[in-house]
Amino acid sequence: MRAHPNVLQALVALAAGLAQAASLAWPGNGAPLWWLQLASLAVLAWLLRPGAGRALAWRRGALIGGLFAMAWLAGTLWWLFISMHVYGGLPAPLAVAAVLGLAAFMASFYATAAGLFCHLAPGGTLSAALLFAALWLLAELVRGNLWTGLPWGAGGYAHVDGPLSPLARWGGVYGVGAVAAGVAMLAAQARRAHLRSRRAWALVLAGGALLAAAALARHCALGACDTTPRPEPVLSLALLQGNIPQDEKFQPGGGVAVALEWYADALRNAKADLVVTPETALPLVPGRLPPGYLDGLRQHYAQGSQAALLGIPLNDAQGYSNSVLGLSPGMALYRYDKHHLVPFGEFIPPFFKWFMALLRIPLGDFGRGAVVQAPFEWAGQRIAPNICYEDLFGEELGARFADPAWAPTVFVNFSNIAWFGNTVAIDQHLHISRMRALEFERPMVRATNTGATAIIDYRGRVTHQLARHTRGVLTGTVQGRGFDAHSGSAITPYAWWVSRWGLWPLWILGAVVLAIAAAAQRGLARRTRRSACMP
Repeated sequence: MRAHPNVLQALVALAAGLAQAASLAWPGNGAPLWWLQLASLAVLAWLLRPGAGRALAWRRGALIGGLFAMAWLAGTLWWLFISMHVYGGLPAPLAVAAVLGLAAFMASFYATAAGLFCHLAPGGTLSAALLFAALWLLAELVRGNLWTGLPWGAGGYAHVDGPLSPLARWGGVYGVGAVAAGVAMLAAQARRAHLRSRRAWALVLAGGALLAAAALARHCALGACDTTPRPEPVLSLALLQGNIPQDEKFQPGGGVAVALEWYADALRNAKADLVVTPETALPLVPGRLPPGYLDGLRQHYAQGSQAALLGIPLNDAQGYSNSVLGLSPGMALYRYDKHHLVPFGEFIPPFFKWFMALLRIPLGDFGRGAVVQAPFEWAGQRIAPNICYEDLFGEELGARFADPAWAPTVFVNFSNIAWFGNTVAIDQHLHISRMRALEFERPMVRATNTGATAIIDYRGRVTHQLARHTRGVLTGTVQGRGFDAHSGSAITPYAWWVSRWGLWPLWILGAVVLAIAAAAQRGLARRTRRSACMP
């Protein structure tokens, strides 16, 4: 076996990586394509060719895995170029280099996983699939946690509409991605087996049975098997989408004035139970707002039967925070502070001040809120805010389920993706929110500046959506989850274990499989040496 892939293999790995990126949100309609994610990963698994030439295979495997992941991650996150070049003023070559550098850094995790797989892969089909799934899981976990983590574009997000989606309530997006990796390796092994062999047909039947069972579970999860009426209350919503251009958003005589006027009018004219604005819809801290502006909104919502959640930056003795204010009659002012901050956008990582000096992005080192903060209680609901890409970290949202009696009944995401233009970043973020709805079986409401402003039910289905890059108000209803007259607040298995142990069960599971494979490989090496020494 070659120590390095040939040109054709390298090109196939790059093409498969780009296909994986496209599977997360197909360019044009933004749809997730679960079958394309499986197919692209099966191509990678086929290229890795487990079980032959281990002395050189790990290097070749690492290169193939690295090329695949590099194309996948660059193809997924290419829109970062827009924020750095168009809005940040970074020269185009440097912006391209930054995106490719980030993709290459994260691709190293998958290159390591692919190299280890080729070195340790056993001859057995099922054991090889388990090892590949475990290594893929560990690579995803490393990417999602190292240096605050950036799990955007994890393979599991392609499956929000697929037969594997019911697994989200048990293992979250990482569990879905690991199962998909195992299925892909089984498919690759079947492709290498002789078409007339029993092994090939057994693999095909096993994979088909797994997908059929998952599809049946999804059919039931969508409500076809459950006809019991639910007593949860219904909440009417008005979600405001200001569509303020990012290059005008913080201009005092431009976007700031437009935003303050439009949002004030929309907040006063809305008729819903709950009115929600996007992230930093009011782009000034309270002390810099026009006199009486915030007090007028508070007085409006101090009476009647409506409440509002406002995205606004706040400042106090502890510094600045990216926050949400809640206004409601008869209740104290509610406040939620963002916990998971964006590197380079809300804080400067160590050793990168030189990089931020090249950008024209209004940056302050923001303070962090606690992981678990009190929900906004209104109209019989416990409403849990999350800001921007905080909905990317399901384990942090899951921490709010530690006490089922106070578990959220509705999630609300406040976002501004105008930084990335009218791109697939909008679709990708929508599917991220849909995955959180599947994991916790709670509705996810999204109020954004430019899209996707949407209402997602507890089954992960988009029930209402506003046209992106338009100014308007999305009205609709949402039915909170968690009320049960007999059993109290119900939570999913994933919410139960992730609220107690975080992602540690997945780390341990992946590490145990890896340790068993390593021990088996050492045992095989010792037996081979003994055989070589026998006369």
